Amino acid sequence: MAFTSIPKDLNRIKSKVAFGMSKRQLLCFGSAATIGVPIYFLTRNTIGNSPAVLLMMVVMAPLFLLAMYEKDGLPAEKVLRNYIRTKFYWSVTRPYKTGNFYNDFTTKGEVVTIAQSNKGAKQTPKSKHPSGKGNQKSRR
Repeated sequence: MAFTSIPKDLNRIKSKVAFGMSKRQLLCFGSAATIGVPIYFLTRNTIGNSPAVLLMMVVMAPLFLLAMYEKDGLPAEKVLRNYIRTKFYWSVTRPYKTGNFYNDFTTKGEVVTIAQSNKGAKQTPKSKHPSGKGNQKSRR
């Protein structure tokens, strides 16, 4: 009997279009080839074969990165956008300020009057026993 493994998280499964690659990967690899291959053929006679290959690799590398890199389910450009936002656009220190709700009452004297009125109210008698059950004898 044949068994196949099924991943626990089905959200991570991406549909494959051709050659085992997704649409995004096909688009990025195709555009990298469209840009990189002509650069190689145009520069190999002037700067030599090895430097032309290195130049082609440098030009194609960002597109390969866009196609393959993924962190926490986000593609490379979203990760890069979030990094740039947090480092350059938003302030580093984010002060957390709260308003003291009771300061407003103490300036008006309401808390003081409420506290004084609670002092005069009847309080339930407290038990002398530390457990709060009173002086009960234990039966054996």
